[in-house]
Amino acid sequence: MNDFTNQRLINENALFRFLTSSRLRVYRHSIFIIFLGVVLYNSTTVIDNPIVIFAYFILLFYINMYVLVPKFLFRNKNISYCLSVIGILLVVAVCGYFFNPFNKNNGLNIPLFSFLTILLLAASSSIKLFQKGMKDRQLIYELEQSKTNAELEQLKNQINPHFLFNMLNNANVLTKKDPEKASQVLMKLSDLLRYQLYDSARDKVLLTSDIRFLEDFLNLEKVRRDSFDILISKEGNLSGVQIPPLLFISFVENAVKHNNDATNSSYVHLYFDVRNDVLFFKCINSKPVVGSVNSTGGLGLMNVKRRLALLFPETHQLIIEDGPENYCVTLTISL
Repeated sequence: MNDFTNQRLINENALFRFLTSSRLRVYRHSIFIIFLGVVLYNSTTVIDNPIVIFAYFILLFYINMYVLVPKFLFRNKNISYCLSVIGILLVVAVCGYFFNPFNKNNGLNIPLFSFLTILLLAASSSIKLFQKGMKDRQLIYELEQSKTNAELEQLKNQINPHFLFNMLNNANVLTKKDPEKASQVLMKLSDLLRYQLYDSARDKVLLTSDIRFLEDFLNLEKVRRDSFDILISKEGNLSGVQIPPLLFISFVENAVKHNNDATNSSYVHLYFDVRNDVLFFKCINSKPVVGSVNSTGGLGLMNVKRRLALLFPETHQLIIEDGPENYCVTLTISL
């Protein structure tokens, strides 16, 4: 069970919320004071001065919770805390000898009273340490979430200029060969940028929208290249499925970048399938017969691997196969 699951369970547990929430502090203290008052009220047969005992327990409880524990235990001064407790017990024993709030016929049971004092100190210390532990975990969780979100935004910002550079380079080539096609490319490019600037700014987008974005991207590449075949297969129930934006573009960019063959036809085939809350994605591209190919994918592929590790730390599987004739990426995500 990871930290995120633990944090979610803590947030959903009513008892944890009641013990740690600052908004419920008044209710917690009210319940404790009423409970202690009821117990002492029902013990008047053995206590001559329940009000004195009540004041003693309340004073001891809150001094320990708001003075001794923060001053000593929170600062790892355990010996000083133990000495403080021993000092309290000695004061109680001396005061009890001269002033016995219990039934004078029975006398003051010093061991029992000391036990009750230690029990009350242990209870207040445990509550305070528990609250601090939960607050520390909450702070660590929020810091990790903030760091993760900042890193994801940084990775997305690295992907966008890389993609824009490739597409502008394509348009620049076409302006010299075919101005009309170049105009079509720029129009398509404006649609792609609109998707990146607006839709991809969200945390989640529709899978169908992201697939349409990939279709436009590949169609632009097909305009620039004559012998280029594309295939996008969609199976299963894709409607309504939401994913992080721009999750597949780095794989497709890598496929397009490294399959350009001047002598033979090339292809990029994409497969999408959603079944039983599992998203299956496969990208297969041809490799040039002649020439050196860098199949690492550069910055874009490294970024998407990092994004997957941040977004789906335990629910994704990425397999990359670099064969002699093709390059295949298979990604499985549990939704």
